[in-house]
Amino acid sequence: MIAAIYSRKSKFTGKGESIENQIQLCTNHAKSLGIDEFLIYEDEGFSGRTTDRPQFQKMLKDGKSKKFSFLICYRLDRISRNIADFSTLINELQELNIDFISIREQFDTSTPMGRAMMYIASVFAQLERETIAERIRDNMLELAKSGRWLGGQTPLGFRSEKMSYFDSEFKERSMYKLTPIDNELTVIKLIYNRYLEFKSLRKVTQYLLEHNIKTKLGADWNVRSVSDVLSNPTYVKADINVFDYLNKKGIITTGTPDSIHGMLTYNKKKGTNQYREMDEWIATVAKHEGIIEAANWLEIQETLKTNKVKAPQLGRTHNALLTGILRCGKCGANMTVIHGGINKDGKKIYYYSCAMKTNSKGTRCNNGNVRVDKIEQVTINKLKEITKDDNILIEELKSLKDEISSTTDLSGTETISKSIAELEISINNLVKQLAENKNSSAAKYIITEIENRENELTSLRTKLNNINNENEKKYDIDVNLDLIIKSLSEFSKTIEMIDIDYKKYLLSSVVDKITWDSSTGHIDIKLWGGAKKK
Repeated sequence: MIAAIYSRKSKFTGKGESIENQIQLCTNHAKSLGIDEFLIYEDEGFSGRTTDRPQFQKMLKDGKSKKFSFLICYRLDRISRNIADFSTLINELQELNIDFISIREQFDTSTPMGRAMMYIASVFAQLERETIAERIRDNMLELAKSGRWLGGQTPLGFRSEKMSYFDSEFKERSMYKLTPIDNELTVIKLIYNRYLEFKSLRKVTQYLLEHNIKTKLGADWNVRSVSDVLSNPTYVKADINVFDYLNKKGIITTGTPDSIHGMLTYNKKKGTNQYREMDEWIATVAKHEGIIEAANWLEIQETLKTNKVKAPQLGRTHNALLTGILRCGKCGANMTVIHGGINKDGKKIYYYSCAMKTNSKGTRCNNGNVRVDKIEQVTINKLKEITKDDNILIEELKSLKDEISSTTDLSGTETISKSIAELEISINNLVKQLAENKNSSAAKYIITEIENRENELTSLRTKLNNINNENEKKYDIDVNLDLIIKSLSEFSKTIEMIDIDYKKYLLSSVVDKITWDSSTGHIDIKLWGGAKKK
């Protein structure tokens, strides 16, 4: 008989229930059952929360191939701490006629009592894990309620500044708070004042563009970024009415509203892009002072809500073929569709217009409009000519593919992911310590260390996200090469015979971007692979 021995440990260490100790104990037990052949599977540095572990998955694959008839582990939670995962494994093993033995709990699925007791034990294993997770979450939320800055991109108007203080034992400690940047706060006050005057996001955006006022990162403002600033409680002088407003939205509020200090929100996101439900958010009176009176801030929130409900439904422009591809040849902004008059046949005329020109009332760009139907037909005719001889383009695309393959960074993501996993484990361990020592003098040391590691974790996640986004862009171009080649060869044959949606799809497969310059009348077409045609 052959037995599989599985061992797992969350940390790389030779102490306690080390990988080596687990394997030795399992081997000794197997030999007492008359088993003398073993397949060893080791996962060190992996959590028991999921079964997505390399050696565990290999073991499952070998089990399906009938390479062993027993699975032995030192303890149940070495396999999994999740009831669903554990139950699934036991069912799979039973279907494969593989018996499972856990030495520590003395469970053996070859007997009915062993199977029953194993399920009971797995329930308690998950209960322990969920209790720990809940305690970790509670303690992290307690950190947030302190009103300190916990890291990330600082809002416009502030920078993160380290401050020192003395604890109850007169030992120097440090924490972070938001410190005002006067010239940026002037922009914030301007945005709020203009919205109170205009009561329109579009008009405020237009004003900012006309006066060439930039965001914190030096970009042009848009309606969304203006709305984000106006709805951000960071700037409000929090009072009880602000608390009531946030509570009605389901947001948990903490601290004492004093009509002086601003607020910070925590626990809004799960990962990078996914937002939590609003009743999981926490808004806390912060260390920094607010700059917008509560009454004005609340008035603005009501206006934003009212305007959103009253916003008119714009006419559909999905039939515009070049939306998302056509750019302004003067400033580089997107060309968007606007409505024109009626032609002699009674049909409505549409134009492509520079979004920057429209939003800034012509102060930032003066590129002329162009009729939708005319520029689209000229573009299609040019593409027909270009794609008749596609050999040169294909060679360019192949060169691009080779370049992308040589510059895609996979090893870098693996290194950063490993560092993130190690930091998450260390933070969880620190929070466990905090839960056990929250009333002791050591708690403040632990909190400081958690903050430091959280800042490092935020930086690593941002770096990893940037690398992944870049790799995804390269991968998308790489894997779509065959599609682009096919589109090039079929473009001139099919473009006139297909519907608008497929035309858009075909264009996006061939074209990177198209630019229009009214002063020259030129239409520049940039194809994937770097080819540019006029």
